[in-house]
Amino acid sequence: MIVARKFDSTLFVAAAAVLLAGCAVGPDFKKPVAPANAGYSAAPLSTTSSTPGVTGGEAQQFIDGGDIPGEWWTLFHSQPLTDLIERSLKANPDIKAAQAALLVARENTQAQRGFYYPSVSAGFAATHAKSSSNLSPVTNTTALNYSLYTPEVSVSFVPDVFGLNRRTVESLKAQQEQTRFALAATHITLSSNVAAAAIQEASLRGQIQATKDLIQINTDMLEILRRQFEKGYVSRLDVAAQEAQLAQVVATLPPLLKQLAQQRDLLAVLSGAFPNQDLPEKFELANLQLPQELPLSLPSQLVEQRPDVRQAEENLHSASALIGVAVANRLPNFTLTADAGSMATIFTKMFTAGTGFWDVGAGVTQPIFEGGTLLHRERAARAAYTEAAEQYRSTVLTAFQNVADTLNALQQDADALKTAATAKDAAAVTLELTKKQYQTGYVNYLGLLSAEQSYQQALINLVQAQANRYADTAALFQALGGGWWNRTDIPKN
Repeated sequence: MIVARKFDSTLFVAAAAVLLAGCAVGPDFKKPVAPANAGYSAAPLSTTSSTPGVTGGEAQQFIDGGDIPGEWWTLFHSQPLTDLIERSLKANPDIKAAQAALLVARENTQAQRGFYYPSVSAGFAATHAKSSSNLSPVTNTTALNYSLYTPEVSVSFVPDVFGLNRRTVESLKAQQEQTRFALAATHITLSSNVAAAAIQEASLRGQIQATKDLIQINTDMLEILRRQFEKGYVSRLDVAAQEAQLAQVVATLPPLLKQLAQQRDLLAVLSGAFPNQDLPEKFELANLQLPQELPLSLPSQLVEQRPDVRQAEENLHSASALIGVAVANRLPNFTLTADAGSMATIFTKMFTAGTGFWDVGAGVTQPIFEGGTLLHRERAARAAYTEAAEQYRSTVLTAFQNVADTLNALQQDADALKTAATAKDAAAVTLELTKKQYQTGYVNYLGLLSAEQSYQQALINLVQAQANRYADTAALFQALGGGWWNRTDIPKN
């Protein structure tokens, strides 16, 4: 009997060793090769034009291969902007949700790793029963009433012969990486949105101030016309026309004030506060400094830095592993089991000699007919991999487009600001000269009205051109990945 037990144990161990020596079926994932692209645009990048004496008019130089700082917004040298973004990154619920999602993915991966190990459980059963007198007694005594106490330990193990669990863990690990990059993307999107909203607020404040100045100019002109009308120098028609002009300018102010209020509400919500909790920060274009040296990642680095590209890559990795899962589900499944325990009719004698029992078993299950279910699931998994591969390629192309569009915008923004500044200076000179000519009778009122309108539009255009340079500079940092790899609050793995 002892020899038989040794033989059974040796056989069990040998069988387990053979089953554990399996391999993972399905394709092994290969990281996509970075695109061999030499640049973001057909024409070589150069330093942008400058507009001296104008806020945001500095020239910007692109530094090829430069690293993106994790706190890129500090390059605008605005402490209110830095404070608001840092507060938003700590309090915004989207960040907290993304952090929780990463924890969920990590725990799911760890849970799946548990299947690498045997499952061990302990149980205890207590039964009191009476057997029929027409049958043999259940116990080795003649008593029909008996109690049965059974403590036991059960061990079961499913060897990962064909890599079903390995591929499942691989897929879950890739999904975990997806959520990590989703957290990085949330960081970048939030910081960029706060910066964009702050710049838009500064632009609106500039436009509001310009509009108020124009209202004052038109109000002064109306007073002059009314005095001239009283003296008979102008007609009522001239006064009515200036009144209409003033009303038109005044009408442009409420929409700007509405947009400003909405931007304040947006900034409050982005920072994790309610709209009725007014922010201490207020933004003016004059208080922002345009970054003059812009780091520009090499094209080969972009696919490593963009969180959306990395998410697409991990989605591709997960799809690759799921092919292995689908293939393994069509192959035999092995199970090893063992039980050991004691069985006694008296509680105090459960562990005495002669009450013990044990068993060792092994089983195998091979799917034979599933109505084509497993075959079609494998085909679906392979098609999903193809889908993920094309989505990855599309994401890479979009990433390069984002950078190219932003770089082109920065070049054009600099030229547009120079033009807007020139137009504003010319319009201011024209308006001043036209006022003097009108007062001396060399220019009629229609000429003065035209000069006022030109100056009004030129002033608004200048503020918008200034804001565009700041906004597109922030957009470049976002397009290049936002420097998330240089931050300590985003996990590296």
